[in-house]
Amino acid sequence: MDVENDYAVFAASSPTVPGDLFYASLSNLSEEVRLTDVNEELLSSISLSQPEEFTFINDEGFRVQSWLLKPPHYTEGSKYPMVLEIHGGPHAMYGNTFFHELQLLAASGYVVLYSNPRGSYGYGQQFVKACMEDYGGGDYRDLMAAVDHVVTHCDFVDPDQLVVTGGSYGGYMTNWIVGHTSRFKAAVTQRSISNWLSFYSVSDIGYYFTKWEIGNHLWEDPEKLWQHSPLRLSSKVETPLLILHGEEDFRCPIEQGEQLFIALKQQGKPVKFVRFPKSDHNLSRNGDPGLRVNRLQYIVSWFDDHLGQAEQGGSLHENIAADRI
Repeated sequence: MDVENDYAVFAASSPTVPGDLFYASLSNLSEEVRLTDVNEELLSSISLSQPEEFTFINDEGFRVQSWLLKPPHYTEGSKYPMVLEIHGGPHAMYGNTFFHELQLLAASGYVVLYSNPRGSYGYGQQFVKACMEDYGGGDYRDLMAAVDHVVTHCDFVDPDQLVVTGGSYGGYMTNWIVGHTSRFKAAVTQRSISNWLSFYSVSDIGYYFTKWEIGNHLWEDPEKLWQHSPLRLSSKVETPLLILHGEEDFRCPIEQGEQLFIALKQQGKPVKFVRFPKSDHNLSRNGDPGLRVNRLQYIVSWFDDHLGQAEQGGSLHENIAADRI
């Protein structure tokens, strides 16, 4: 940035632009000039969807910001399945930027709902702290309220064709959701937490994380950690669940996914476990390109198969209980 000459060159993204360089005068930022179009060839060959923003007031009086992506070839009068996509963190946020996973799901024929429930960044510290010591409480109600809002106000969404996915904290919430409701026809949990007791002090996020988020150390109140653990609810799970986990995930160690898989498998629940070699917690963002593609294929095919949208003959990995790519 050249302050003396009053201009700046900066990188920016939007929901339909992965990222480019722009130029603007510091005295008139509204008149920016685009300098690059590095994805022009790719974007000219695909269809992207522009998100539609909506908000609602939750049961604590917070305004919850949310978005919908319709399929790019949306047809008025048609009904579509919907996927609820839950971000990680929980102290993170969705925003007005490009997210390839959401666009892929929309292009695969799904309405995509993504929201910033209590605990998300961007709305003040009170909102950030609102999920602490309450994982699976108010945050769960916010996500369900977002789904209810869409189902009530959007007649193009089929309420009987709902699916859910998320990674890290989003994976935790996916596990929690399928332990509390059977309204979703399929779920994909990614790099998740299932058991706060075994998670304690082994994550690279720091031994203090559990105390911060759940409210106590392991020795202080182990029952509270267990009460917030989705593994406790495994007997209640009826939703077909696909578990995706990297073998070198040190943020949410793979034993978290293994425990949930074994618990569900022993009870005869509909579950499948896919483990990705040489992959850490960041697989979805900067992992091996081939495995990143495989991961997305697994997600879409799992949803398609359980909503009856797959081609005749079933998915590529049909009848496999647990895969190692």
